[in-house]
Amino acid sequence: MTLTFSSSAATVAVAAATVTSSARVPVYPLASSTLRGFVSFRLTAKKLFLPPLRSRGGVSVRAMSELVQDKESSVSASIALNEIAGESPSELNHSRTFLDARSEQDLLSGIKKEAEAGRLPANVASGMEELYWNYKNAVLSSGASRADETVISNMSVAFDRMLLGVEDPYTFNPYHKAVREPFDYYMFVHTYIRPLIDFKNSYVGNASIFSELEDKIRQGHNIVLISNHQSEADPAVISLLLEAQSPFIGENIKCVAGDRVITDPLCKPFSMGRNLICVYSKKHMNDDPELVDMKRKANTRSLKEMATMLRSGGQLIWIAPSGGRDRPNPSTGEWFPAPFDSSSVDNMRRLVEHSGAPGHIYPMSLLCYDIMPPPPQVEKEIGEKRLVGFHGTGLSIAPEISFSDVTAGCENPNEAKEAYSQALYKSVNEQYEILNSAIKHRRGVEASTSAVSLSQPWN
Repeated sequence: MTLTFSSSAATVAVAAATVTSSARVPVYPLASSTLRGFVSFRLTAKKLFLPPLRSRGGVSVRAMSELVQDKESSVSASIALNEIAGESPSELNHSRTFLDARSEQDLLSGIKKEAEAGRLPANVASGMEELYWNYKNAVLSSGASRADETVISNMSVAFDRMLLGVEDPYTFNPYHKAVREPFDYYMFVHTYIRPLIDFKNSYVGNASIFSELEDKIRQGHNIVLISNHQSEADPAVISLLLEAQSPFIGENIKCVAGDRVITDPLCKPFSMGRNLICVYSKKHMNDDPELVDMKRKANTRSLKEMATMLRSGGQLIWIAPSGGRDRPNPSTGEWFPAPFDSSSVDNMRRLVEHSGAPGHIYPMSLLCYDIMPPPPQVEKEIGEKRLVGFHGTGLSIAPEISFSDVTAGCENPNEAKEAYSQALYKSVNEQYEILNSAIKHRRGVEASTSAVSLSQPWN
């Protein structure tokens, strides 16, 4: 039979069975008093350090301003070094339009200028302008000091990376490692998403278990996080809420990503900052019949990459077995974790068990749809409308769930498969309800239970 590996909409067809995972990556409060700069020198390993943050709500305006001003010289230096190393200087002829932007008018006129010059397709230019207004409204609603300047500095960097991606499209390998040099895309995502999170109304459930995960990973164990999936910002939210306590997790987590987030020009720069196992979406596998065979072969390579990584041990993989992002109930408007696909859960479990390294599966729950809510329905065309908001977010994890314990009384493999998937989903749903009570109903840590202890590790 055929093995499919889905990531929030993504599927790998290979020989064996079905595994579904989180996707929509693309796309952390900063614990330290400094923010590592986006640009670094590859051969000298010299990093650009920025001034202290003005507050947890966002990067200091002076820091971002200096970053924009310094990028040209830093990029030029990296280009020279890349030439020495025999690499293609992709940024040599890159337009300065957004690097030079110092105001809203500069950004908006820059979009028009690049579109008229033929460097930005009309649909991309329109999407960038729409994103600017949505991001601006979200950040300003936070009430943070000098939020308007944060918008300009963050969007100038985002637009610059989007333009570069159109000028010189980046190609993702089956396994993509986060790009940290010469431009640090990982920190770029941190800086962009951070102002959208209301940390005063955000919580982590069972923070001590995340420390437990880190210890196991360092010992060579494989960890799989089975969770729901709410927005393109999910990976960044995970990293940001854990950054003060466990930055190791944010930097080492590997997300299975559907082709949408590695092909959409507005999303690609954010995806470049994550560790991704790239697959073609099951929901869009047959959009173009002529590409089906190519997609299946590419998915086979991606699955092999993941199996190889698991055999080496010490891996942290995030998977959403629902096959896509959560959607609200059309009648009530209430959000809830989408049901899991039991075959996906079972096949992921078997991959872990057959890796040869110790493996553990934990149920994890995310609440962050308001940051970047998905379209009401799955869309076929690339370039979805991206809404942006400033809201509280939540992340919770429960103890490892053992397959043998859950299925001891099951009479056949199918019954065991369903029982294990339901046990994980039940835990994710229960944790979600607690996060919802804490954040949406404003109960805060009072929403804690004997099973889920809420805290704010950044305080």
